[in-house]
Amino acid sequence: MVKNSFISVISQEENRGSVEFQVLSFTNKIRKLTSHLQLHKKDYLSQRGLRKILGKRQRLLAYLSKKNRVRYKELICQLDIRETKTR
Repeated sequence: MVKNSFISVISQEENRGSVEFQVLSFTNKIRKLTSHLQLHKKDYLSQRGLRKILGKRQRLLAYLSKKNRVRYKELICQLDIRETKTR
């Protein structure tokens, strides 16, 4: 899969401070929490945590789209994330 190869490329770099790595880790947490919440629908504390992580990822993606549009587009495609709405 494309996602797994992208994860290994970023892990080899060991650049944990990069925006791409942070978005990747947030995306993994979001996917894990989403699958958890499908089983436990009334786990409101996890829902709150999910919303916080979504907000952080959204802010990082907004920053990346302002700074480097090409890297933003590549990251969106590789992680299979919808593009953020622009106002």
